[in-house]
Amino acid sequence: MDISREEQRVLHILAQGGFINLIKNERGKFAGVECFNREGWRIDGLTIHLFRKLRNKDAIASRESGPYRITRRGLELVRGQVDNQ
Repeated sequence: MDISREEQRVLHILAQGGFINLIKNERGKFAGVECFNREGWRIDGLTIHLFRKLRNKDAIASRESGPYRITRRGLELVRGQVDNQ
């Protein structure tokens, strides 16, 4: 399965130890997403549409109501790059 450049970028961040937090409004409804790298810096470029694409491809998952992290399927989809060690 081929994935887009934006999906690759997010998966690389997650493969290096990053995570995705969901943003909820005051009613507890889904309002947005934030992507953080392993140092805790927020990374731009993750949209709700991109988040849903990654979740539908089973590339990311949440366990026990925690943040979303990369899955084994996501690691298979991500291509190795120089900064991925």
